[in-house]
Amino acid sequence: MSPSISSNFYAYLSRLRWIKRWGLKRNAYEENVMEHSWEVAVIAHTLALIKNRYFEGEVDANAVATAALYHDITEVITGDMPTPIKYHSSAILGAYKKIEQQAEQELLNLLPEALQADFRALIDHQQMSEAHQKIIKAADKISAYLKCQAELKAGNAEFEIAAEQLERDIEAMDQPEVRFFMLSFAPNCGLTLDDLMKKR
Repeated sequence: MSPSISSNFYAYLSRLRWIKRWGLKRNAYEENVMEHSWEVAVIAHTLALIKNRYFEGEVDANAVATAALYHDITEVITGDMPTPIKYHSSAILGAYKKIEQQAEQELLNLLPEALQADFRALIDHQQMSEAHQKIIKAADKISAYLKCQAELKAGNAEFEIAAEQLERDIEAMDQPEVRFFMLSFAPNCGLTLDDLMKKR
């Protein structure tokens, strides 16, 4: 049976590759929202598994990973607002949150009606469980931290303050799976290919 509904949903998603992150900073290498979303998804998946295997968690790691893939989907409409601007004032943050919510609904409306309920749990942050949101937020911070570390290693001092703030934010998280990840995985992300081969 051929589909009778035409949808622009994935046409919009494909444009996430053109949304640049860290727009107000000089970057040694560019990062787009599509690749960032993949990194957040794999980190979130790992955090969920660590929580389950080491800290008696009962989190659906696959559901977390899937939701993380969509965590910045609204930026195809809003663009990526730099964190210092977004959190500059409560008025800006409140306005941006409202715009995000509207963008979530706009994207959901692009889907065939029979699929909207399935995607609502992934796209509408208000429908997502607190446990999943907490892990995805931690993964998002870790991804940003790793980006900052890569920029600093490339000699780009533009990311010094952001790296320090993200490190404080991550350390302040009361999530043992985050500490586990930062001790076990994060340090090796700065290794060169030759160093990685030596550590096999």
